Amino acid sequence: MNDRPLILITNDDGITAPGIRNLIEIMNEFGDVFVVAPDSPQSGMGHAITLDSTLHIETLNLDDGPQIEYSCSGTPADCVKLAVNEILNRKPDLCVSGINHGSNSAINVLYSGTMSAAIEAGIEGIPSIGFSLLDHSWNADFEGVKKHIHSIVKNVLENGIPKGIVLNVNFPKGKIKGVKICRQAKSNWIEEFDKRVSPQGKEYYWLTGKFENQDSGDDTDIVALEKGYASIVPVQFDLTAHHYIQKLNTWEFEN
Repeated sequence: MNDRPLILITNDDGITAPGIRNLIEIMNEFGDVFVVAPDSPQSGMGHAITLDSTLHIETLNLDDGPQIEYSCSGTPADCVKLAVNEILNRKPDLCVSGINHGSNSAINVLYSGTMSAAIEAGIEGIPSIGFSLLDHSWNADFEGVKKHIHSIVKNVLENGIPKGIVLNVNFPKGKIKGVKICRQAKSNWIEEFDKRVSPQGKEYYWLTGKFENQDSGDDTDIVALEKGYASIVPVQFDLTAHHYIQKLNTWEFEN
């Protein structure tokens, strides 16, 4: 009987991205790996799912590893849904998403396809982790994060994660001093739209903007990353503001 964990891997940068290829290498040490990832980059897709068009999957063999791989025409959340409902013969013991090329700390978690895939797995009751490196380069160096990913995954497999919680892990670029358990920093993007005109005379826009950290606390993911530490934030997908329910119950509504 095979008692190795069944591990699902996905991402939002696409199945050929160096980040996911490095994550596959690490996960092969822990269990039987199935990869279901987008066939093209899907960054910033959040928790989008495909409703108005067909989905396609294709089996791949991108390297000599023992993993089984599928590329998917849909979003990161689609990849998890297809894996759980159509591809795998049982629920995975773990889902890992990433390694994302770029930060998913602070408010970025809301827009992240990487984290939305991990959250989708969490909704299915699967222990899940999203991994990100603060380096957008396609040629980013992932060597420094490998031992930390190994340690985090080992802990999750041994200790588990309560249902309803997903781990959001971000690594600073360069030397990593260690790991900090953090809360998500209060932050925002100050958006600007660069208005341009095409050669055909049609107006179009490029979204730009500046990240603004609005949090003065020293226990946030932003502070940890700025100081050279990896940040682990436990996130939940119950978005209820429980502390405000009592206040809302004092309002008068038409019945």
